Amino acid sequence: MLALSRKKDESIIINNDIEITILDVKGDQVKLGIVAPKSVPIYRKEIYLDIKQANAEAANVSSVEELKKLF
Repeated sequence: MLALSRKKDESIIINNDIEITILDVKGDQVKLGIVAPKSVPIYRKEIYLDIKQANAEAANVSSVEELKKLF
């Protein structure tokens, strides 16, 4: 893991086309601004893990009846 120190209004660039800017710092919260191509999905980690789990569960469905239960 790369650890960087940044101040408000400072940025980092990832892979030449993703820019992450520190917008605000209040207590233990940091507000980030992210500029990236529309083809790059951006999720909060907890949402990403939920999506990943739901996809894994859907891939394990073995019958149409089980699939109907998901909806």
